[in-house]
Amino acid sequence: MKIKNIIFDFGGVLMDWNPRYFFKEYFNDDQKMEYFLENIAQSEWNDEQDKGRSLAEGTDIQIRKFPEWEKEIRAYYDNWAVMLKSDIPQNVEVLRKLKNTDYHLFGLTNWSAETFPYALENYDFFQLFDGKIVVSGTEKLIKPDPKIWHVLLERYHIQANESVFIDDNPKNIEMAKSLGFHTIQVQTNTNLTEELDQLGVKI
Repeated sequence: MKIKNIIFDFGGVLMDWNPRYFFKEYFNDDQKMEYFLENIAQSEWNDEQDKGRSLAEGTDIQIRKFPEWEKEIRAYYDNWAVMLKSDIPQNVEVLRKLKNTDYHLFGLTNWSAETFPYALENYDFFQLFDGKIVVSGTEKLIKPDPKIWHVLLERYHIQANESVFIDDNPKNIEMAKSLGFHTIQVQTNTNLTEELDQLGVKI
């Protein structure tokens, strides 16, 4: 089947986001920082905001659980923009080149509906998707729930077997494969141009 569609995850693929970019200097103590991120403001908690829970509600819930960490918990979303360090230039360059081809570009991201507008306003490459972006916080569905892929497929009338899905999370890659997508898992040394070429996608 000929590939027609290229679907990008954002965090870890096109955007370099990590709470450590803020908390490393905040704590000035790596051990304390890692304890906080693994036990207090853990990824499972952040995922609920990506799934549609408001930042205010998520913050309040965690403060009730860990009142002694209130200051640090409030600092998490107050300083979220610092955690969004930059784009990932080599992958954004591939995206820009793809825009000049006949492939259709889509985004499928786990991202809070409240924080995603900041990225849209501050990084111009998001405009290359022409609004064809599915955001977990808006849909109240989150990868690797297969329902969010079906939202993408049905909304834009595309087929999984004609699409490449690009993500850094192995669980998301496995789910996409099971749904019939061609996949590329982005890791530290991934050359996205070469990976796409192996799938027959010529830039």
